[in-house]
Amino acid sequence: LRNAFDLLLPKLARVISRLADFAKERADLPTLGFTHFQPAQLTTVGKRCCLWIQDLCMDLQNLKRVRDDLRFRGVKGTTGTQASFLQLFEGDDQKVEQLDKMVTEKAGFKRAFIITGQTYTRKLDIEVLSVLASLGASVHKICTDIRLLANLKEMEEPFEKQQIGSSAMPYKRNPMRSERCCSLARHLMTLIMDPLQTASVQWFERTLDDSANRRICLAEAFLTADTILNTLQNISEGLVVYPKVIERRIRQELPFMATENIIMAMVKAGGNRQDCHEKIRVLSQQAAAVVKQEGGDNDLIERIQADAYFSPIHSQLDHLLDPSSFTGRASQQVQRFLEEEVYPLLKPYESVMKVKAELCL
Repeated sequence: LRNAFDLLLPKLARVISRLADFAKERADLPTLGFTHFQPAQLTTVGKRCCLWIQDLCMDLQNLKRVRDDLRFRGVKGTTGTQASFLQLFEGDDQKVEQLDKMVTEKAGFKRAFIITGQTYTRKLDIEVLSVLASLGASVHKICTDIRLLANLKEMEEPFEKQQIGSSAMPYKRNPMRSERCCSLARHLMTLIMDPLQTASVQWFERTLDDSANRRICLAEAFLTADTILNTLQNISEGLVVYPKVIERRIRQELPFMATENIIMAMVKAGGNRQDCHEKIRVLSQQAAAVVKQEGGDNDLIERIQADAYFSPIHSQLDHLLDPSSFTGRASQQVQRFLEEEVYPLLKPYESVMKVKAELCL
């Protein structure tokens, strides 16, 4: 278990590092934010990526914590009482303790359980599988977002020149890597049920119904996590963004989001807020009808420009509709998050950061 964690931790750190580079590069790029998968306020591509990174950073810390908390069972005997060793050393308590310590150190552990049955408590396996299942949940969320963004044509996972995106439809570029991660992540998340049930049905000092089960679920969990991280690293090393598509989608939604700014500008120019609100409401409904019923573009701004009532602010409209003015502190948050939380967490893994992920598609 300890050695398996040591294999996973650098891989997870590399994924975080690649995504951190991506987030930093696109910290200022405005994009449409979604709540309920409905258009909401703007965010930035980098800020959204930091949502992914934050979850993975929690996973990195949790994997490291569980790895460092692992304890050796030690020399405890059939029911954990060390009776046979006490007999071997003719009742010398200190020698039993010394043997336990020496074997623990020889196995490469700093400490052993003081209390065991025939096995170490199977709750330890729950701890191990919990953090791996949690990692699976993080990866599933990230790759689901990427799949949705691929549908919106705003972002894509890497796609090889000779890669076949669909066996049925040659024009398609299905997000196969992300789908693979989601598929395996679901399996990884379900494995937590095995150690939960095993720990709950251990009779007294030990029953053997744990053995076959844990030989499968523990190995599968680490192997699955390993495959997921290899694939996610490959994805994160080749993410493609399409700013023009993002910009077009913003243009479709931003006029509605900007109405409050337009009202405030009109009030500053001497207009009546209630009158302005009613004008905006009517024009917004007309523009929405064009979008929803006619399949046309959002023409709210054109309607405002054509209405003499709004002439006092016509010259301000370009400024009022600048997407960067709708992203709040997103870019500053990205910078602070990377500097204060991400980079310090990655520092212990600097020597293994250059390893590339190789996939056989």
